[in-house]
Amino acid sequence: MARKFLYVIAFLIALVIAGAVVYRIWGNDLIRWTFVPDRPFEPQGGVGENVYDRADMWLARPDIGGNPALWTPVGYQPRQSPGGPAVFFIHPTSYLSGDHWNAPLDNKDANDRAALFLRGQASVFNEVGEIWAPRYRQATFGSFLTDAADAQRALDLAYGDIQVAFAAFLRQIDGDRPIILAGHSQGALHLTRLLKDKVAGTPLAARIVAAYVVGWPVSRDRDLAALGLPACARADQRGCILSWESFAEPADPSLVIDNYDRSTGFDGKSRKDTKLVCTNPLTGTLDATAPASANKGTLFPAADLGSAEIKPGQVPARCDARGLLLIGAGPDVGPYVLPGNNYHVYDYSLFWANVRADAARRVAAR
Repeated sequence: MARKFLYVIAFLIALVIAGAVVYRIWGNDLIRWTFVPDRPFEPQGGVGENVYDRADMWLARPDIGGNPALWTPVGYQPRQSPGGPAVFFIHPTSYLSGDHWNAPLDNKDANDRAALFLRGQASVFNEVGEIWAPRYRQATFGSFLTDAADAQRALDLAYGDIQVAFAAFLRQIDGDRPIILAGHSQGALHLTRLLKDKVAGTPLAARIVAAYVVGWPVSRDRDLAALGLPACARADQRGCILSWESFAEPADPSLVIDNYDRSTGFDGKSRKDTKLVCTNPLTGTLDATAPASANKGTLFPAADLGSAEIKPGQVPARCDARGLLLIGAGPDVGPYVLPGNNYHVYDYSLFWANVRADAARRVAAR
């Protein structure tokens, strides 16, 4: 499942790069030729234990200038004083090249895309606390398009960096400070492993305000127990997990669900026919339905992605029987809507103001 879940994204990019006619002729082979590395996985050592003590190993950190996670649309401001929860955010895949199985840490294109993701996603948390987002040797896009063992090796290498970054994050914040964990797509995948390996069953679990596992499927029956936190049932609940995957209607989630059904959960059993955790970000609760009037603000980016306008009341949301989040006809928020009416790229920005309010509400709860 981890290797194929983002297949739909590669499909879209292949259309953009090669054109629809070429895609119809060569199809899936073209996608793999474009994105899957044609060289063996390059074994690399783990990063040093203290390397994330350096500011330059972070895309976002409270003490660095030009922090992209501090961006806000007109009418909003980031936190004006130190304090609040420490936010550990893991960005989604931004390395598209087939040159390597893992992104070099100094790859400019990947880092620029990651900064863009932080502006549209991690920025929802910049009012409640201070955001830390590590650079990491993320698995390349093509790792999600193949069953080759090298793809899993690439994901494992990326996760190794995340573990070291998280340990450094914990060393550098106050020992009893509340924590928000968040990620998207590949970042959310790594976050599930982090929850299972480093949070579940430890004293650290008591410090977690919430974990936003967005854009990656979490099985209620096969995964949730291993993550050590329950799904958020109340809007003011602390110490819980939020997760959703956004589709406009009519939705065709087969490319996601078929791969999910073939995968194995953290309990070692098949995820087939199990329900996903579906948090409605408009209400902050499980399996809820809410009208567009409940949406406090969706980000509508400019064509050059250099800015965005926030508009309330544009997008409804409801959880369906399988646990997908359906958003009605879907707004025109840009060209990156994926096949099947999949709004994966916009999972945070569709509900930007509501997620911002959700984090503040959970921080204030006791």
